[in-house]
Parts: sequence; C-alpha cells; structure tokens
Amino acid sequence: MNLPNKLTVMRVCLIPFFAAALLIDKIPGNVFIALAIFAAASVTDWFDGRIARKNNLITTFGKFLDPLADKMLVMSALCCFTYLGWCDPAAVIIILAREFMVSGLRLVTASEGIVVAAGIWGKLKTAFTMIALVAIMLVVGIAGFNGTVFAVSEILIWIAALLTVISGGVYLKGYWKYIDSSK
Repeated sequence: MNLPNKLTVMRVCLIPFFAAALLIDKIPGNVFIALAIFAAASVTDWFDGRIARKNNLITTFGKFLDPLADKMLVMSALCCFTYLGWCDPAAVIIILAREFMVSGLRLVTASEGIVVAAGIWGKLKTAFTMIALVAIMLVVGIAGFNGTVFAVSEILIWIAALLTVISGGVYLKGYWKYIDSSK
C-alpha cells in the first residue's frame, strides 16, 4: 500500500477517536482534543492527494477510498454535532442524502468500469465543510455553546449543505448516461 493510501486509511482510523473525544464531555478540553484529531484527519486529505499526484501514485483504491473517507469523517462530525444540538438535523439529512447518492452513482459507474473521482465541486464542498466544522469546534471550545455560536454554526452548515447540493447536481449531470436507462 502506498503512502497516500496509508494516509487515507489513517483518516478513517481517526474517526472513532474524534467522535469519542467530542462526545465524552467528562474529558477536560474534549472539544479541543476532538478539534485536533479532526484537523489532523482533515490535513491527511490534502496530503494524500498532493503526494499521489506529485509522485504518480494515483490508484483505483485511492480514487474510491479517499472520497469515502472524507464522507465518513464529515458525516461522523455532523452526526455528533446534531446529537450535541450544534446544527440543524435537516441540513445534515440533505448532506447525508447527497453523499449516499454520489456513493450509489460510484457503484453504478464502477459496474461499467468507470471510477468517479472527486471533481472540483466535490473538493470545494469537502474543503468548505471541513473548515466550517473546524471553525465551529474552535468557537465552541473558546466561547462555549450559546445562541450566537448556534447562529454561526447554522450559517456555515447551511452553506455546506448548499455546496453539497450543487456538487451532487454536477455529479448527476456528468454521469447521467449511466443512470438514464432509456439511452
């Protein structure tokens, strides 16, 4: 297994530690611990792609697992945020629905021998969402959770949901021929 793929696998392995740190409020500074784990996991996304492209280490496994690892990390954070009351469950449902749709699309195209790699809209959506989640945890860690923090969280999460819908539409449009059985 090459280094970019190891980094992707490491991102997946960090998810339970992130969730535990965030949800176990008996741990002093738990939000900052969760933030550090989430940030470390998020940074591996940037590094694995950069290393893979620079050293020509792009693999089918990496094209498949990298976006899946991103989804797992982001959805774990959003589920924790919903549980904690930090964001609107409706936005999380929209984001989750898009993620399942794109994953299903990847399965359909894989049966045709096509790998759907992350496009620019998917990367933008992921980057914005990860930055938003880091910002929310940082603010909650510093100021605690209050009405103002909730309002900021809602704005950031709904922007992420909008980018999620746009990127999902772009994927559907680009790969519609694999879905449309009339052609």
